[in-house]
Amino acid sequence: MKQLFYLHLEMIYTYLALGDSYTIGEQVNLAESFPYQTVQRLRQTTVGDWQFTAPEIIAKTGWTTDELNAAIQQTTLLTQYDVVSLLIGVNNHYRARSAAAFKDEFTQLLQKAIAFAGGNSKNVFVLSIPDWGTTPFAQGRDREKIANEIDAFNQVCKNVSATFACTFIDITASQREDGNKMDFLAGDGLHPSSKEYAKWADKLSAAIGAKLNR
Repeated sequence: MKQLFYLHLEMIYTYLALGDSYTIGEQVNLAESFPYQTVQRLRQTTVGDWQFTAPEIIAKTGWTTDELNAAIQQTTLLTQYDVVSLLIGVNNHYRARSAAAFKDEFTQLLQKAIAFAGGNSKNVFVLSIPDWGTTPFAQGRDREKIANEIDAFNQVCKNVSATFACTFIDITASQREDGNKMDFLAGDGLHPSSKEYAKWADKLSAAIGAKLNR
């Protein structure tokens, strides 16, 4: 009797993370950033057999939507990724740019993110913009005004994400609760610590896992 041997080939997934300081994990080790923590969670899950390469990150502290867009155009990337995340806009707000202008540029970026995902919008995940007004960095500023403006920017992100059938993940609500807790802040009193990024990674990895299981 002939014996049949089957070679099990695991699929290797790729992840592209687009953003600014929140995506690179300013003030923390790269491994503590939310993209890296997300990949670690996906690798360790027992729900699926998911092997991920290290996330490819296109992000820099201070970037606005147009600066991220320019960097994408100047960077050699893979033609397609299995998962793409986008978190951008806080610097547009900080530089007092309008939500209307942000909408146009954010839409362009989201369309590029979908293209990187092979045209599959279900594999694109938008994270909401954190409220920097809750942090010690914003001491002396009008925190309520900042919160209202961040909400307006996030509504743009949510609406545009819905238009293109991308997954929108709200991390702002819980981040606001942690915004003045030292354990959840990096040394600059503005950016999140690894503990805060872990919460974002929990939400993102769960959302990605749900899509991969379909």
